[in-house]
Order: sequence, then structure tokens, then C-alpha cells
Amino acid sequence: MLDSERMIETPTYPKPVRRRPASGFARAVKIVLVVLVLAVLGGLIYQGIRARIRTAASVKTETLDLAVPSVSVVRPKLGSATNEVVLPGSIQAFIDSPIYARASGYLKQWYTDIGTRVKAGQPLAEIDAPELDQQVSQAQGAISQAQASVEQAAANLQQGRANEELARVTAQRWSNLVAKGAVSRQENDNYQAQFQAQVANVEALEKAVSAARSNLAVTQANLRRLEDLQAFKIVRAPFDGIITARNTDYGALINAGNGGPAQELFHIAAIKKLRVFVNVPQAYARSAVQGTPAELTLPEFPGRRFRGQLVRTAEAMDAGTRTLLAEVDLDNATGELRPGAYAEVHLLLPASFHSVIVPVSAILFRKEGLRLGVVRDGNKAQLVPVVLGKDYGTEVEVVSGITPDDQVITDPPDSLISGAVVRVVAANASTPN
Repeated sequence: MLDSERMIETPTYPKPVRRRPASGFARAVKIVLVVLVLAVLGGLIYQGIRARIRTAASVKTETLDLAVPSVSVVRPKLGSATNEVVLPGSIQAFIDSPIYARASGYLKQWYTDIGTRVKAGQPLAEIDAPELDQQVSQAQGAISQAQASVEQAAANLQQGRANEELARVTAQRWSNLVAKGAVSRQENDNYQAQFQAQVANVEALEKAVSAARSNLAVTQANLRRLEDLQAFKIVRAPFDGIITARNTDYGALINAGNGGPAQELFHIAAIKKLRVFVNVPQAYARSAVQGTPAELTLPEFPGRRFRGQLVRTAEAMDAGTRTLLAEVDLDNATGELRPGAYAEVHLLLPASFHSVIVPVSAILFRKEGLRLGVVRDGNKAQLVPVVLGKDYGTEVEVVSGITPDDQVITDPPDSLISGAVVRVVAANASTPN
């Protein structure tokens, strides 16, 4: 019990000490310290607010600066004074002709095959035409008959003229006798009528001679026609060239004329000079004139160029393709080039307009059409409509819309609009071609 009573004894506390009121000096010091603390805090707050204002102004300025797109520009290069237009073409022989027979019969013999080089007039084949030979013999017999008819008519005319002279002399004598009253007028009239009859007879004989001679001329012309056809039994080359096809053989039935592909005996081509037809686009048609140089390249001759010349054009545009048909001729004395081969024709056309060249990356494709961004009036972008020419891969030709003095934006953003302010970060002046 004593222990529990000890544990619940009331604790004793020390007596509070009463402080003396502070003096007036100490109170003033405290006020000064508070004022200084408040001043320091106000300065710190002012400096923080001022720094934040400066930061916000700087951010705003930077934001406005970043809103202005930065672009790099380049000055266009001048286009070349000549345009090398590459067009596809097919080489053709200068003369290419099928050979048909003019005489009907059976092929007796042929003398040339494909690849044979022939001269004009050289025999290519011979035709056996016995029917034509018989017609020639018949025409020769008809000429003999016509010649005999002419001779007979001439003899009759000569006899008629003799009878006419006798009748004239007799009529003259009876006219003198009737004037003297020695004979009657009736007898004189009879002799005068006989003379007139002989005159008419001579005129008829003269016409008979003329008809006989005309008949002779007809038979002679028929003979010459048959002899000309007989000469066509030998099929000859019409010009110097090379045989490119033989469509007949020994014993084949030959029909005169060009009755179809099966009747074509040979095909001949002149290859010492070749021609190539090309379709020049409308944009270059005005420059494609006679005398324009051209070069041909073929895949089987890598690195080689064959020189030719544009010799003529159709002088009219093809309404379907809007192209001008032009012919390029070139010499082939060595025979290296073959008709029918594919070739690329390089036409060196003088430039009919002043073009410039810009990077492909500068082209903008808009729904209104092709546009180029250029910097004008110091720092303002303008979208200019342009017309393109040839594509060089990384560069493209511009035929209208800009000048060499324009500053072209090389990589314009898709959001670029006319009148937008831009910042030029680089300006490169290119050297003209």
C-alpha cells in the first residue's frame, strides 16, 4: 500500500518566472529588423516577377520567330541554247519494194536468194510462158498479113490512078470534039461521068490504103506489147539493193500482177541510205526544220552514234498524237545498220524559248496545277504557276513562269501560301549553263 500511495503522489512544478517588460530601444530594433526582412522579401519577389516577365516576353518573341518559316533559296540556271530531244524510231530502207511478175507461167529458175546484193537490171528469176510465146508468133503472122494487105491496097491505088488518068484524057478529048460539033453531047456526058467515077474510085482506094496501114500499125503495136510482156519472163531488179525475201520456188505457178501476198516473188530493199521516221512533240515542232542535225544510237552499238540529218517534215500536226512527223536520213555505205532495227533518235533542236532549270524538290503539286515558290519583295513568298519542259532526274526544265533573277525556294513546305512571310537562311547563285 505504501508503494501505491507513493506512485499516485501529486507532482510538483517550478514556479513561473515573471519577465520584465522590454525597454523601448529593444522594441525599435525589432521593428527595424522586421522592416528589413520585409524589404528583402519584397525585393526577392520583385526580381522573381521581373524574371518571369522577361522569360514570357522572350518566349513570345521566340514563338513569333519560330512561326516564320525558314527557307533556303536558289537562283535558276539558264537552260541550254539547244534542246536534245530523244525520240524512238524505226530504221527503214530508203526504198523498199515487192517484186511481182508481169508474165504468167511457171517459174523456170531463180538466181538470187535472201541476203543477195543485186544491181539494177540484174536477173532475179526466169518464167516459162509458152502461151505468151505463141501469142507473139501469132502477132508476127498478123503483121505479115497486114503488110500484104497494105501492099495490095497500094497496088490497087496505083491501078486506080492510071485508070483515072486515062478517063481524064478521054474526057478532055470528047470535050474538045463536042465544042467543034463533031460528036453528040450525050456521048461527051458519058465520058465525063466515067472520069468522075474514076476520081471517086481513087479516093476510095486511098482510104483503103490508109485503113490497111492503120491495121498494120495496130498489129505492130500488139506485137510490141507482147514482146514487152515476153521480156518480163526474166524478172529483173528495179534498183540496187539487197533481197530480203524470196516467196517462190521452181515450178511454182506464177500469175501476172499483184494478186496478193502469195504472188509476191521477191522483196528488195535499198540500204545504202536509210530513213527514220520520228514523231516530234508539239512543243518542239517549230524548231524541227530541214537541215537539223540528228544522231542515232542503237543497243547493239554501245557508245557509238550514227550521224544523220532531218530532211523533211509533214508540215502538219497529227490531230491524234499532237506530234509532227519528221524524216531523218543517214548514209549506210558500210551496211552496218539494218532496216527494221529500233533506234533512239537524238535531235539537236535550237531552243525556241528561253528556259531555266530548277531542282525537282522545288515543285509544288497543287490542285490548281504546278507551282514554284519564289521569294519577292524582300521576305514574302509567292506561288507562281509554271510550265515544265524536260525532266533531268534531280532537276527539271521550266519553260515559262520564272526568270533567272528569281529566288526559288528549294524545299517549300506544303503549307506555304502566297504572301506568307518567310526567312531566307541561304541564297546560292548558280552558274549558267
